[in-house]
Amino acid sequence: MECKITSGKSAEPRRRGFVLSELLVVMGVSTILLVALAAVSMFSGRSFAAIFNYVDLDDANRVAMDQLSRDIRQANRVTAFSTNYLYLEDGDPGLSAIKYDYSPSLRTLTRTKNSVSKTVLSDCDSLKFDVCQRNPVGGSYDVYPVATTIDTAKVIDVSWVCSRTLFGRKENTESVQTARIVIRKQGS
Repeated sequence: MECKITSGKSAEPRRRGFVLSELLVVMGVSTILLVALAAVSMFSGRSFAAIFNYVDLDDANRVAMDQLSRDIRQANRVTAFSTNYLYLEDGDPGLSAIKYDYSPSLRTLTRTKNSVSKTVLSDCDSLKFDVCQRNPVGGSYDVYPVATTIDTAKVIDVSWVCSRTLFGRKENTESVQTARIVIRKQGS
């Protein structure tokens, strides 16, 4: 009797590998996952850029409204106005003038005091000044528009809309910013 010790391995090793159909399935699934990942990252990047744009625009609007409100409240009186400009007599001892001019073509609101100009608002699509008297309209909170002389001007209504482009499209248009500001130093 002859005994041979045999092992579980065959004399020739088996070759293992992917079959062509398995390789195609793996490549297809990988491609779908990569496309989905790219779409999610592009959408996230666009969303983050839009949020940053909105926050930056909102911050610029707040700073401009703070400056405008401060100047109007501390002014002695309105010296000239239109829908696109507002000129104030400053309450400082030098009695200098403060001028706010809106340029629709440049989309900017510029503040000038003592011959120094500063852009306080940019990317502004529209801006409007309304100057009114202090007398309220009976039965409402509205005020009368200045009809007779500029000396009766006491309340300034201002409103504007700003927007920017993001990736070549106009997006993140701000809602209308409005304020009704009363000149404090001027007598009733």
